[in-house]
Amino acid sequence: MKVFAVIQTRGAAWQPAAPLESQLEWDAHARFMDDLEAKGIIALAGPLEGTQDVLIIMRAYSPEEALKTLQNDPWTHLDLLRAKSIAPWTIRIGVVPGRPE
Repeated sequence: MKVFAVIQTRGAAWQPAAPLESQLEWDAHARFMDDLEAKGIIALAGPLEGTQDVLIIMRAYSPEEALKTLQNDPWTHLDLLRAKSIAPWTIRIGVVPGRPE
């Protein structure tokens, strides 16, 4: 498996006046992400302050597999988040948390 840096951005359904935890289907999205973290697929994830973007550090065999995994997120189906970019990440210093597959 490789490590990928994925940038997602807010979709058309995002409610800018509502906090993150008040967006539609927050609980389902949180469970989905927690499950990927528990499986060792997602190592780190969170919003990039001052932007409409989210950074996800995740493991996959290809960019296509990473994208396919994230397409199962309820927030993707609702157009709250959509993929903006995905790139393999070569780590030179440090270790990505979680368990590599």
